[in-house]
Amino acid sequence: MSAIRSATVSDLEPLSQLLDDYRRFYAQPSDPAAARAFLAQRLGAADSRLLVHAGQAGALSGFVQLYPVLSTVSLAPRWLLNDLYVHPEARGRGIGRALMQAAATLAREHGVPRLTLSTQTHNKAAQALYESLGWQRNDAFHGYTLTLD
Repeated sequence: MSAIRSATVSDLEPLSQLLDDYRRFYAQPSDPAAARAFLAQRLGAADSRLLVHAGQAGALSGFVQLYPVLSTVSLAPRWLLNDLYVHPEARGRGIGRALMQAAATLAREHGVPRLTLSTQTHNKAAQALYESLGWQRNDAFHGYTLTLD
């Protein structure tokens, strides 16, 4: 039986591999040690919410990571759904959808009224998933990035 659950320290090795794969999807160089250190820091600081999908044999096939932020305008918390990844061999089985639904459920359980996310403009598969789950594209704001040295 497969399940979605919160990540634990015992997931660090397989989750690190998934994170490294995810970063390579976004054209970043492979660095499993850095992925592991990053995840160990997240789990240790508990500054994000990490949900994983564990298959029948317990192997991890995907994850979603959320970061809490505050909205001054709405005077309420928000969570940034920063990462969603499903291993290519596990795609097409509804795992991404299940992870997204679990993220929304977790947010509701914590009284978080809004989730936000960004995705690459050419990632049509992700956009179709988000829109099928009721997410709405934000046309009211432009996103900007400033890279600091």
